[in-house]
Amino acid sequence: MVSSALPGLVALVALATSAASDAVKVKWLESPPEYNNGVTFGLPWARGQYPANRTTFTASSANDDPVQLQSWITAYWPDDSIKWTGHAIAGSETVYDSYKITPSGPGNATLSNLRRQTKANEITVTDSSDTLLVDTGKLVVAFPKAGNALISSIKTASGKTIGKNGRLILKSQSGIAEEGQSGIEYNDFVSKISNLTISKDSTTRALITVQGIHHLDGNSSNAHVDWLPFTVRFYLYANSEAIRTVHTIIYDGHAKSDFISGLGIKFDVPLTDEELYNRHVRIAGVDGGLLHEAVQGLTGLRRDPGKDVRSAQFNGTVLPDKSTWDTKVANGLQYIPAWNDYRLTQLSSDGFNLKKRTKVGQSWVKIPGGTRAGGLAYLGGATVGGLAVGLRDFWKKYPTSLDIANAATDEGSITLWLYSPSAEPLDVRPYHDGLGEDTYAKQLAALEVTYEDFEDGYNTPYGIGRTNEIFIYGFDSTPSADKLSALTKQSNTPPVLIAEPEYLHSTKAIGINWNTPNSTSGSAAVATIETHLNFLIDFYEKQIEQRRFYGFWDYGDIQHSYDADRHTWRYDIGGYAWDNSELSPDLFFWTYFLRTGRADVYRLAEAQVRHGAEVDSYHLGNFTGLGTRHGVQHWGDSAKQVRISTPVYRKSFYYLSGGDERTGDLIHAVLEVEKAYVLVDARRKVRKPGVVYVPDPKALYLNFGTDWAGLASAYLLEWERRGPRWEEARDKLVKTAETYPLLKNAFVTGEALYNSQTGAWSPPPTDPGNNGNITISHLSGVFGVLETIDDLIHHYADIPKPFVDAWIEYCYYYGATPEEQQARYGVAFADRSLKQGHSRLTAYAALKTGNATLAARAWNEFLTDSSLDELSPDDPWKTERIGGSDVLVEIDEAPWISTNAAALYGLSAIENLAFVGGPK
Repeated sequence: MVSSALPGLVALVALATSAASDAVKVKWLESPPEYNNGVTFGLPWARGQYPANRTTFTASSANDDPVQLQSWITAYWPDDSIKWTGHAIAGSETVYDSYKITPSGPGNATLSNLRRQTKANEITVTDSSDTLLVDTGKLVVAFPKAGNALISSIKTASGKTIGKNGRLILKSQSGIAEEGQSGIEYNDFVSKISNLTISKDSTTRALITVQGIHHLDGNSSNAHVDWLPFTVRFYLYANSEAIRTVHTIIYDGHAKSDFISGLGIKFDVPLTDEELYNRHVRIAGVDGGLLHEAVQGLTGLRRDPGKDVRSAQFNGTVLPDKSTWDTKVANGLQYIPAWNDYRLTQLSSDGFNLKKRTKVGQSWVKIPGGTRAGGLAYLGGATVGGLAVGLRDFWKKYPTSLDIANAATDEGSITLWLYSPSAEPLDVRPYHDGLGEDTYAKQLAALEVTYEDFEDGYNTPYGIGRTNEIFIYGFDSTPSADKLSALTKQSNTPPVLIAEPEYLHSTKAIGINWNTPNSTSGSAAVATIETHLNFLIDFYEKQIEQRRFYGFWDYGDIQHSYDADRHTWRYDIGGYAWDNSELSPDLFFWTYFLRTGRADVYRLAEAQVRHGAEVDSYHLGNFTGLGTRHGVQHWGDSAKQVRISTPVYRKSFYYLSGGDERTGDLIHAVLEVEKAYVLVDARRKVRKPGVVYVPDPKALYLNFGTDWAGLASAYLLEWERRGPRWEEARDKLVKTAETYPLLKNAFVTGEALYNSQTGAWSPPPTDPGNNGNITISHLSGVFGVLETIDDLIHHYADIPKPFVDAWIEYCYYYGATPEEQQARYGVAFADRSLKQGHSRLTAYAALKTGNATLAARAWNEFLTDSSLDELSPDDPWKTERIGGSDVLVEIDEAPWISTNAAALYGLSAIENLAFVGGPK
């Protein structure tokens, strides 16, 4: 007899089996962390696979243990199916090697039950008129809605207040004393909140965003406007003792009178009722090392208090009762100094100093320092608990400091200095006085000499930004040294969950311009190319370290060109210094990561996102949304273009991170370029004689590659993300696809008039009758335009065929013979450099047309380009060690490499392999 319940059971098992087969595995980028304090990550999905309004997600371990999960959609396909999702996993005592993320539709009882099992430790949010209270189960954090404190209190689950009055602090001065300036004003500022919001869904992860500006503190007698706006995001996870904090400032001062001399975040730490000898200071040193100190130390005394006493104090546990101590020590506590203040200062990437003192007015005592500090400090007690604060990339973003103050009083404090007041003031003035370049003619002449495109008023830091990650940890009692060491490591390399490259590729949600290394023919030629790609990655990682590409503004960038005579990168030569994303090394690194999953490459590319999108780009003023061309100072060159700020460089990180909110803001801000183009004419210095051009939103004179492509990338991401302007963005892309092919020579026109209100294109002012301009630039195709247009074609399934054909035609004819160009356009192209970089356009045309001869041409262009910005099979493909009196420090050099060449070689090799396979 068959049970009547059996069909339902069979259906349930079938649903569960189907769901299990759809599960996607994510694993840790590096080895599993020792502690899981919560993590956010992203996943792509193939078109049409999961409807956005009928799909939910659950998480489990590889052994099907339920895992608490929160999910949201970060991108949609045009058919309303899910393209990308973000997920947050709660903090947990158990850290699995990998996790399974399973999508499901409505009515799946098995998965609904799984979700119920994981809701035991959800975040609790209490919202009152003046405070937002967030309880993770481990910490209870109070966020005021106004005032100076971003966090008014942090309590443990047991009710202990371990942190208070968390506020931002800023020091500034109006001049440089060392230059003999007099009458310098010194000011102290604190944070002033203007807005506070919390994420809509705050069950597993709560995101609190605080915005404001720095305001003179109450003790100042000077007058200064509020300045240096900030956005600080606090991420709290269920069952977690950690608060991940993303801190962003925008420089809006005057370069010659607003010098930042200290920038930090400060917390007060209650210590009342904790004996001085039970109070502990821990400061991270080198490679997991820690300074172990008690405010009143009992080790090393002339009289031994007892082994158990010494051991407890060193380990941070409660000391045995004083009755068990040596009586001379117990009765002589008043003669043992209490150390009130500690300071670690990292003024370079190679060394830090430590010192402490008993109180203000007494001398500092030096503590042996070291090389590269971990950037974390703890203050607290064995019974009252305490707080640890850490800065990611502490030594890489020098000058930084950690201050512990008033540790011998009832209320101590920890200050994490993002810019150390012990350093020289942060100087953002121009590095030269203009050199007499007061006309466009002189500026263009100088460009021919130093490659710097100078213009007074354009060499401004006004509107650039910097983002830092800070980690706050709360404890009921002083944690073990091993735990603080592990947390220091996690603060510097926050755990990341990622899907396998094969899965990422299979979804086609992150482009079709790459494949995994093992998916291409294993020929000797392919193996050589793979070896060369690996060489370039390793080369830049070593150059960053050897050349010390570190510092508050600099970390995350690499340099542009090499000076073989001096054995150094051209750090001081005009446009040859900082690279500022020139010719797309960011895109090379991210694409290489996608295909390999290498952790070191992810970290390299992630640092570039945090640098390029902040320091090399503008977030306030006339240049909002634009970036700055390469130069000695990141903001110094007068070429302000979207080719630097283009979101195509941030796209991979944004989606893989689960929709990093700061990066999302930066992507959306590029839409403001429409306004910037009215204020900033990119070709103002090189306009052809007789061309009268007045910037107008309805008729912007743009280049499709260096101007429109970056804006198009922002439009496409807005469309995918369903941002506030997504329908407008979609309509503009559609209109472009309809109108651009109407230009007689389409992409070969190069520059034309763009209506930023509709997305429509019309002929340029040099060809009002649309008779067919021929304007070819080697720069049009090397700033992510191929990748953006291909993403658009793949995303917009109904894109007009003439637009696609026009793009394929451009890809074909750029590298075609002069005879072919003459036959098609009536003239051979004049400027066709960067052929190695453009070989990927030829390969793309071969892919789309199925032309094997064209595929062979692509590899010929890649392998035989003899121009300046290329890498050849005949190059050494090795570095040379240079030492002795020829260099400041011993280094490895490869003078045959420029970053232009490396980026183009890397991208073209990867994309050619993906589009047409290996060379035959």
